[in-house]
Amino acid sequence: MFKKITGLLFVSIISFNAQATGVDLRLADKTAEFVYLTESSTFGYGGADVGIGFFYNEADDFMFSATVMVSGHSAGNNRPLQFGAGAKLLYASLDVPDESVSALALGGQIRYLIPAGVPVALLAEAYFAPEIVTFSNADGVTEYRFAVELEVTPSARAYVGFRHIEMDLGAGDYELDDDAHIGVRIEF
Repeated sequence: MFKKITGLLFVSIISFNAQATGVDLRLADKTAEFVYLTESSTFGYGGADVGIGFFYNEADDFMFSATVMVSGHSAGNNRPLQFGAGAKLLYASLDVPDESVSALALGGQIRYLIPAGVPVALLAEAYFAPEIVTFSNADGVTEYRFAVELEVTPSARAYVGFRHIEMDLGAGDYELDDDAHIGVRIEF
């Protein structure tokens, strides 16, 4: 199963007309995540953000993910408000005997740039995979995140936030992450 997911992630990387645009590094007390960011021009006007990520926690759980998020400004004059819709393909190996989870989650994002002299933004995003698109012995995957971002330079954002990742294993819920984090997103 791991080889199939790895192969699918590789194919998804090379199938997009993509350019490297940056990295996102997120750290918490018991977790770390690294995401390689690209931008694809094959998704309509303005393209889509594409991320290939690796998550690890101190319980020896790890997760590979491929994310596509198409976002844009809201209609009207309220330009600081952005909405996004996308999907996340994930494979997680859990520190539970013989347990791995793969899923296709749909998600959304809202980002609000506070109109002030200091470039600060509020971010909320969520992904959900019901049982029909969750494989192995799992019955669903839920992930949500909230963050406050500060634009340090035009190509770097620092942020503080909270994230919750949970797998429904039928016999009970298993949390990969449920903690505050700090991070930096660097674009080049």
